[in-house]
Amino acid sequence: MRQFTLAQRLRYKFDNTMSKGPIALIGWLAALSALLILSTSLFVWLLAPLKEAPLPEGPGSAEAPGVAAPGGAHAHAEPSRYAMSELLWMSLLRTLDPGTMGPDSGSALFLGAMLTVTLGGIFIVSTLIGVLTAGVGAKVEQLRKGRSLVVETNHTVILGWSEQVFTIVSELVMANQNQKHGCVVIMSETDKVEMEDLLRQRVPSTANTRVVCRKGNPIDITDLDILNLPGSKSIIVLSPETDDPDPQVIKTILAITNNPSRRKAPYHIVAEIHDSRNMAAARLVGGTEVQFIETSEVISRVLAQTSRQSGLSIVYTELLDFGGDELYFQEEPGLVGRTFAEALVMYEDSCVIGLQFADGRLSMNPAMGTLIAKGDKVIAISEDDDTVRLSGKGHIPIDASAFQEAPPSLQQPERALVLGWNRCAPIIINELDHYVAPGSEVHVVADTPEPGKAVAERCANLKRQRVSFEMGDTTDRPTLDRIRPQTFDHVIVLCYSDTLDAQRADARTLVTLLHLRDIQTRTKTGFSIVSEMLDVRNRRLAQVTQADDFIVSERLISLLMTQVSENRFLYGVFDDIFHPEGCEIFVKPAGDYVKLGVPVNFYTVVAAARRRNHVAIGYRIAAESQDPEKGFGVRVNPDKSPTLTFLDSCPPGAWRSPSRSSPGAPG
Repeated sequence: MRQFTLAQRLRYKFDNTMSKGPIALIGWLAALSALLILSTSLFVWLLAPLKEAPLPEGPGSAEAPGVAAPGGAHAHAEPSRYAMSELLWMSLLRTLDPGTMGPDSGSALFLGAMLTVTLGGIFIVSTLIGVLTAGVGAKVEQLRKGRSLVVETNHTVILGWSEQVFTIVSELVMANQNQKHGCVVIMSETDKVEMEDLLRQRVPSTANTRVVCRKGNPIDITDLDILNLPGSKSIIVLSPETDDPDPQVIKTILAITNNPSRRKAPYHIVAEIHDSRNMAAARLVGGTEVQFIETSEVISRVLAQTSRQSGLSIVYTELLDFGGDELYFQEEPGLVGRTFAEALVMYEDSCVIGLQFADGRLSMNPAMGTLIAKGDKVIAISEDDDTVRLSGKGHIPIDASAFQEAPPSLQQPERALVLGWNRCAPIIINELDHYVAPGSEVHVVADTPEPGKAVAERCANLKRQRVSFEMGDTTDRPTLDRIRPQTFDHVIVLCYSDTLDAQRADARTLVTLLHLRDIQTRTKTGFSIVSEMLDVRNRRLAQVTQADDFIVSERLISLLMTQVSENRFLYGVFDDIFHPEGCEIFVKPAGDYVKLGVPVNFYTVVAAARRRNHVAIGYRIAAESQDPEKGFGVRVNPDKSPTLTFLDSCPPGAWRSPSRSSPGAPG
């Protein structure tokens, strides 16, 4: 066994002590200072023990005792000894301030001792200043890295970093406007300062909501402990911007739910899953604590629905964001014993669309005769939760003479053109099969052979339409002229998000849209154009193409996640809206409900719609469909009393229940 010398052992202990950082260095300097002061003071006290007493100020002075000498002068007093406490104080002052030695006088031994302690003090104080400066700098740097504990409760935690963060934070700021101390905490592996700079740039005003950033790994249990997850209101788990993000999301949820310091009560977690094949494993991990948003499914369903109904995406955005009207759950004692049909016209500035029964079940657009019992809540579109209130009107001004009988449903086969390809395309094609008439057709054009194989494998069970595929550059004008988009009813432009980054994918989409709009203008045809965009900033650029709808996929998912994080029951509502077998939103001609050219109020429109088991939630003005300043003509949840006159092609938004209306009826 190796033998260590005393010097080696002392050096080892010294190294271990010094490795503890600035506190250890300050401790050593304090000990060294004490040793220097004590040794110098003791040296002076032992070897230079005498000091001369000061001369008296004048004869007869009470403060100058002594014997008067001849000539009126006083004799020098006897030298006295320095007190030890006095020497310690003098040495301490000279250690801390070299200038204190300036007026010193005395023997050479005394002055030499004071000089020694002063020089030692210069070394010690200089080192101490350096240590303190380095320590403070290190602490500031540590704080900038975002590793300190978050002392918050009832806060929303966002785990991960992507473009979605800016939309989510903006929406949470609006959601927290009626709270005094809202807080959003973000943790990701991105640098804290970088996160804060980007947030200040993209979300310049956070009003009364504090946004706290911390750097850490969301799958590291130790890092998660910084965030006080047990005290959080909700947790949003974002997908990382990688080729295969779902495993990271699943591991993050495992780190949350299996943390030894987790709370006993269930968490409220919202997470997104991109690949449906990973959903089963994700649900096994998350159980009932996590509400998973299946990104591809949601985007595909929205694209499929909006491709056939211009303006529908604006309605979805209005319901999903916190900037206008949102969905609220409200118990109203005044509705107990009344039917759902009666509740529809008992609100002036809110639209009732469904019920949440006392046992938690949701029913969107239930049967009009459904009785509302104690404990049941209405699901209403309203500006805020405190605006969901009964109008108190004794008489509802409904003009029954303006009702219009339902026209016969004549659904014709449709032709849809899909330009571009990503993982959502097969789902879109399958979703369209739920809406179109038998004999319909979908033609796919993409610059990769992958769609041909995917269509054969994943679209093999279509019942109402057939699918064809050809390779081609969707940004090439001759290719588009050869395909002849004007011969199709609907055109869906998909971004190449599986193979290109967001900016390059959106750039190709913009070029395709410009060509399509030019073809539409030259041929004077009215085929609808719906496009998927990745970056919300590119949506503003794309408005020059005057496409009927733009689906900003990441923004849509961000809005949905934010809504569900605020109210877990909202996912059931939106899942019903987006599902082909649920109660979807349709944009129907106004003439299907009320007489055109006749002034009516919206109470009359609601009453006309409920005769067919529909719920009217708004309308769209066709003349404003290309004006973003006016919401593209969409009016969701309008006041019901003012009169308006519907003209041709100005349809109200209607809620359709497939169990009481023919499936796939055209919007």
